[in-house]
Amino acid sequence: MGIHIIKMPDIGEGIAEVELAAWNVQPGDLVVEDQPLADVMTDKATVEIPSPVAGKVLALGGKAGDVLPVGAELIRIEVAGAGNERALAPVKAAAAPREAAPAAQPAATSAPVVCKAAPAQKSALAGRQTRQPGEKPLASPAVRQHAWDLGIELQLVAGSGPAGRILRDDVDAHAAGSRPAPTGTSARHATQDWEEAVPVIGLRRKIAQKMQEAKRRIPHFAYVEEVDMTEIEALRRRLNAKYESERGRLTLLPFLMRAMVLALREFPQINARYDDEADVVTRYGAVHLGIATQTDGGLMVPVLRHAEALDLWASAAEVTRLAEATRSGKARRDELSGSTITITSLGPLGGIVSTPIINHPEVAIVGINRMVERPMIRDGLVVARQLMNLSSSFDHRVVDGMDAAKFIQVVRGYLEFPATLFLE
Repeated sequence: MGIHIIKMPDIGEGIAEVELAAWNVQPGDLVVEDQPLADVMTDKATVEIPSPVAGKVLALGGKAGDVLPVGAELIRIEVAGAGNERALAPVKAAAAPREAAPAAQPAATSAPVVCKAAPAQKSALAGRQTRQPGEKPLASPAVRQHAWDLGIELQLVAGSGPAGRILRDDVDAHAAGSRPAPTGTSARHATQDWEEAVPVIGLRRKIAQKMQEAKRRIPHFAYVEEVDMTEIEALRRRLNAKYESERGRLTLLPFLMRAMVLALREFPQINARYDDEADVVTRYGAVHLGIATQTDGGLMVPVLRHAEALDLWASAAEVTRLAEATRSGKARRDELSGSTITITSLGPLGGIVSTPIINHPEVAIVGINRMVERPMIRDGLVVARQLMNLSSSFDHRVVDGMDAAKFIQVVRGYLEFPATLFLE
């Protein structure tokens, strides 16, 4: 027998170290070639490390949450062959970034990956609903993360997928079945003495670090403005009624994106990134819009490039594509970086006012709050109007308060008089 030492691969982009997000194998497991061994996380994405050989796992090079440099020992696998121990050249990491699995951030997401299994393994696992103590349950990183979020031990979940693989529905069904509904006053008011220590690792750690760094380095100031969305909402509905079947459905987001693109022509200092170590502000002609997107693992910011060159329907289609790719863990690394200004929204939970944190090293972020129908006085009459607040934050080192207010007022003007969105 021989021993292969698999080292942490060089993922590229000058990355010197990565975080172990999750192990997909444990010592004693038998693995086959190309079977996923571990998920590692960079600042931009989670990458799957496959096995280049078949054999038995002897030892792991760290635990979930550890940070390992490129070239460090990742895992040892015993393989059939010569008895000499030898190090295997760093394996090639899977190219597609995936959703991070906290149990093993954020930014926080991944499409199921069906591992190859030997015929004997397949026959042994097929149709099984329970597993022996110490036997590793089969599940994708996204499912593992979902179980971690719910506080569920995958070892206890019956899998309904191929070879007993645990699916997201299996986790949800287990969660529903393991939480009996309280009955009677005594159950509702019973004391709760439990406590839980949740390691901040993976995507959650990346989010925490990024938010802390942004607040530490950027002197934020907020500006909130009310916008009458009645006319643009009416236009949106008319456009959808006429063109949705052939061009796709429009939300309010593409209109806001268009308004921001036009307003940024007058305020180029807001479409910028600030390198505060080199004391250089870089302004951009292209508008690369970060779209803050909530995933099962946490907040991620895919980037819609060259928003200035897209019409409403092209913007809507690209936002949908990016959101789906990000939530399924299929967004490429270059789709998760390089934004020049960011939009964030909590959708129907948007509240009245928010104070969004700037996506460092950008200098501005525009937040969308909930649109509600409220009374408003127009021409001396009380009328019902669709009103919405824009809650924005700016880097006060780069953007003066007056310029920030003027910028949002220009955006407001485009939204309240939507015909101006189409004038050049």
